Amino acid sequence: MFKINKDVLFLILEELKDDRKSLYSCVLVNRIWCETTVPILWKILGRYTLTDNAKDSLFNVIILHLSKESRNVLKNKGYNIFTETYQRPLFNYISYWRYLDLFLLDSMINSNNIEGSEISVIRNEILNLFINRNTKFVYMDIPEHFNHQLNHISGTGNCFSNLECIHCDDKTDQNFLKGLARISQLIKKLKFYIMQYDNSDNSGIIKLIEAQKNLNEVYFVCFTNKRVESYRKTLEESLIKNADTIQYLRIGWNPTTKILSHLVNLISLDICANLSILTNWNHLEKISLPFLKFLRAQFVPSKILTSLIENTKGHLTEISILYEGDDNKRLIQSIYENCPNLRYFKLLFNNDNISELENLLIKCQNLNGLVIFTDDSNEPDWKILFEILIKSSPINLFKFKFSSILSLKLLESLTFLFDGWNDKHPMLLQTIPIDKYYSNIGEHLQQQSLQNQIEDLIKIYKTKGIIKKYDTDLNEAIYEEFEWIQKKSVACLMEN
Repeated sequence: MFKINKDVLFLILEELKDDRKSLYSCVLVNRIWCETTVPILWKILGRYTLTDNAKDSLFNVIILHLSKESRNVLKNKGYNIFTETYQRPLFNYISYWRYLDLFLLDSMINSNNIEGSEISVIRNEILNLFINRNTKFVYMDIPEHFNHQLNHISGTGNCFSNLECIHCDDKTDQNFLKGLARISQLIKKLKFYIMQYDNSDNSGIIKLIEAQKNLNEVYFVCFTNKRVESYRKTLEESLIKNADTIQYLRIGWNPTTKILSHLVNLISLDICANLSILTNWNHLEKISLPFLKFLRAQFVPSKILTSLIENTKGHLTEISILYEGDDNKRLIQSIYENCPNLRYFKLLFNNDNISELENLLIKCQNLNGLVIFTDDSNEPDWKILFEILIKSSPINLFKFKFSSILSLKLLESLTFLFDGWNDKHPMLLQTIPIDKYYSNIGEHLQQQSLQNQIEDLIKIYKTKGIIKKYDTDLNEAIYEEFEWIQKKSVACLMEN
C-alpha cells in the first residue's frame, strides 16, 4: 500500500476537520491514520450541539480519564458513577479538546441524575481533568451563574493563554473575568450577553476587553432594555483601545457614545436599537466607515442609515434593515447610488417605496438575493411589485424571501410572478408567514388554508423547473437571514 508521510497526512486531514463522516472513515484505515485523525476529530468537540445519548456517552468517556486518586476520592464519598470494568482510554482524548463548553459539561453532569450536594465535588474533579498544563483551549463558553474560580486551578495560565473566543454574560463572576484578563490577551472574538438590569458591576468584562491585543469581533447581545445607560456607555468606551483591530461589531442597544467614529476599520456593523428609548442619533450622521461590507440595522432612523450609507466607499454587499421608516424612498436611493456591489438586500416594502425598487434592480446588477417583508397594515400591491421583479431583475437575482401576512392577493400574484419567470434562473424561494394575534379561530384557519394553497401552487411550478427549492421558514427561526439552503446540522461527533 502506498504510504503517505505523516506530516502530509496531517495536513490533508486538517482540511477535513468539518467533515466528521470522512474523518470516521480515516480512523479505520490503519494505526497511523487513526493516531493522526483522532486528535483532529476530538479537538472540535464543544463546537456542536449534542444529542442526549451523545452527552451520556461522552460523559462516560470523560469519567474514564479520572486518575485513580480522583476515583478513590469520589468512591470514598459514596459517588458510584463508575462501571465495574474500568479501562483507561487508549488516547488521552481530553488533551485534544480545544473548545471548552462549560455549559456542556454542566449539562452532562446534571443529566446523570447527580444530586445537588454531589455536583460540586464531581464538577471539581472533572474541571481538574480539563484545566491543566496538558490542555490549550481556543474557545470557552461560560454558562449563566457559573461562579467556579477557574483561575485558581493549577495550569489555568497554560490552558487559556491562547484563548481566541469567549462567550459569557453579565451574570459571570467579574473577579473571574479580571483573572482571565491577566492570562488571555489574544482573544479575537467576544460575545457578551446582557441578561439583567439590576447589576451595575461590569468591571471584569471591561478589563478583559481592554487587555486584548487583537480583538476582531465583538457582539453585545442585549435581552433587556432596562439596563442603565452608564453600564452601556462603559462597554462602548472599552472598545476604544481596540479600535484599530475591531472589524465586526454587534450592539444590542441605541449607541450612547461616538464609538463608531473610532471603529474606522469596521467590515460588519449590526445595530439592534429600541424605539421605546429616546436617543440622540445626531452623532452618527457623519460617521465614515469606508470598509463596511455588511450592515444590519433594526429600528435605526432612516435618516441616520442614509447618511451612514452615503459615507461608505461602495464596498457594501449585504444590507438588512428592519424599520418602519419615515423616508424609505430616500434610503433606497442612497443604496443604489452608493452600493454598486450589493448582493443581498432586505427591507420593508409598501406602495410608497416599491417604485424605487425598480431603480435598485437596474443599478445593482450584482444583486443575488432579495428579502421583502411587509406590514399587514400597508400591504403592497403584489402584482405591481412582482411585475417590477419580472421586468428589471438582474440576471444574478434568483433568491427570494417574502415575509408577509398571507393574503389572497399574494396567492393570486404568485401565479403571475412564476409565469413571468419562465426564462430566468430557477428560484430559491422562502415564504415567511408573519405570526400575529388572531382574534378568532377562523382567521387562523384561513392562514393555514392559504399556506396550503401556496404550497400546492409551488409544487406545480417546481415540476415546471421555475422553482428549484422552496421552504417555509416560520418567523425566520430556521435559516440565517441571507441563507436559502439550510445547513445540515452536525448532530454529534460520537454518532454516525
